[in-house]
Amino acid sequence: MTLGRKSWLFCGSDRGGQRAAVMYSLIGTAKLNNVDPQAWLADVLTRIAEQPVTRLDDLLAWNWRKSNTALAA
Repeated sequence: MTLGRKSWLFCGSDRGGQRAAVMYSLIGTAKLNNVDPQAWLADVLTRIAEQPVTRLDDLLAWNWRKSNTALAA
């Protein structure tokens, strides 16, 4: 994104830039799947430690809304 280029140029280090890129990717993925990024990330960060490895797919943005809708019903 050209608008943010100057802002992201000085993320502190190369590693900081990589972390920012990961976060922007996660947020963008959530938005593309019509999921509130803040709610999704907050939920994933609280549940990921207790989530069985075989069910990690439930935390992906494109599956998360479906599982929450099923839980709410």
